[in-house]
Amino acid sequence: MSQPEQPGPRHPAGAGRRQAATSRAILAALLASPAAWGAEVTFRQTPGRTEVSIDGQPFTNLYYGSDRAKPFLHPLRTVSGKVVTRGFPVEKIEGESTDHIWHHGLWYGHGDINGVDFWRDRGPETTGRIVARGQPKISGDTLALDCELVAPQKQILGTILQRFRFARLDRNYRVDVEMVVGAGRGTALQMGDTEEGALGFRFADKFREDRGGVLTNSDGLTGTRQIWGKRARWVDYSTTLQGQKVGVTILDHPGNPKYPTYWHARGYGLNAANPFGEHDFHKDKTRDGSLTIPAGGTLTFRYGVVIHEGELHPAEAERWAK
Repeated sequence: MSQPEQPGPRHPAGAGRRQAATSRAILAALLASPAAWGAEVTFRQTPGRTEVSIDGQPFTNLYYGSDRAKPFLHPLRTVSGKVVTRGFPVEKIEGESTDHIWHHGLWYGHGDINGVDFWRDRGPETTGRIVARGQPKISGDTLALDCELVAPQKQILGTILQRFRFARLDRNYRVDVEMVVGAGRGTALQMGDTEEGALGFRFADKFREDRGGVLTNSDGLTGTRQIWGKRARWVDYSTTLQGQKVGVTILDHPGNPKYPTYWHARGYGLNAANPFGEHDFHKDKTRDGSLTIPAGGTLTFRYGVVIHEGELHPAEAERWAK
């Protein structure tokens, strides 16, 4: 999964580079371990969608067709088949919430890349689109999708290589996500400082705080009031579905910029790992947490997503995060 080294973003280096090199070595060891990734993962390609099954059971679909503003995984299920993502807008379920039409299962976006919004979906004349160029490439248990960042004027600003690796770990499913943002179109890319990003997960309405859902982070804080805008190694969102405790833990990667990341975690069922948005999270308009990828360079973001059955055990989440 490693990429050739290219010019990186303009942010503090030195210790950060050493930490990133160490984390890449740890990740490579993990991915090479059959014990850690024991499962049969199969894919079925259809136009604009790839179906993902684990050990013969449907897990999710990768949607990437031209009718979509950006690629996303939907729905996502537990090992026993319980759906943890909201159906809307892909499916219309009676009584389900219909806010934020751009919240699709699990997805990546950013609200300000060279001034263009690649987070919301308000039509191609207003907001940017992350456009897939062809079908995803399949390699073992991994899907890799080449995408372009297309501005409303149809200008291609840059690229995103999206990788998703799927696994079953005992009673849990895991998705490892890698997003390689590239400034390979002859111009630099500025990742602006906005709370609207980056790896987002929209939960089924049963996860709402006012319906019994519980947010917990790696520092032991609970609830969106304590977690929103705070930095943490991971954040879990749990609830009870059909009489069973279930949850989803999103893990930041030690090699990511600004690790540990900030969290755009909302009580209505959104959780997003977002290293940007410092002026929003700190309520300080003088802060600027933007990063610039120089022309020809790349910036890589990695995350883990664990869909678990049963109670959250923080010590176990710490092991997932390593």
